[in-house]
Amino acid sequence: MLTWICAYHRWVEAFHIIAAISWMVGMLYLPRLYVYHSKVRYGSEGDSLLSLMERRLLLYIMNPAMLATLATGISLAVAEGYYVFLWFKIKFLLILAMLTIHALLAKYGRDLRRNACRHSPLYFRILNETVTALMVAIVVMVVVRPFM
Repeated sequence: MLTWICAYHRWVEAFHIIAAISWMVGMLYLPRLYVYHSKVRYGSEGDSLLSLMERRLLLYIMNPAMLATLATGISLAVAEGYYVFLWFKIKFLLILAMLTIHALLAKYGRDLRRNACRHSPLYFRILNETVTALMVAIVVMVVVRPFM
């Protein structure tokens, strides 16, 4: 079933890396936009502009990149049998955490557009650093592959 992935492993892997970078760019930028958004007055020109930027980032960059990352990552994991290794299981848990934050970011965007978000700029800064820490841990799991 996944023999074509083995034949095109390097291409699938390259696309996976490109998609993951695109997803991470959004995951790092969106909380920063929320820091600024949480400081502007609801209904102002800044509120409208930030809402538009956030929505476009999520819908046109982050969501497709996340789906491409997951599709190529799962395909590679199954084709190469990575799922049996502890480093991959840890990476998988870290990815689940990243997906949870992605969903939270989507929710916070809806809340900000409705003036229903009660989180402070500090909260979004901490969330931004959490994404960074997860990203670093994921890269370490993939490159170093500890616990082999």
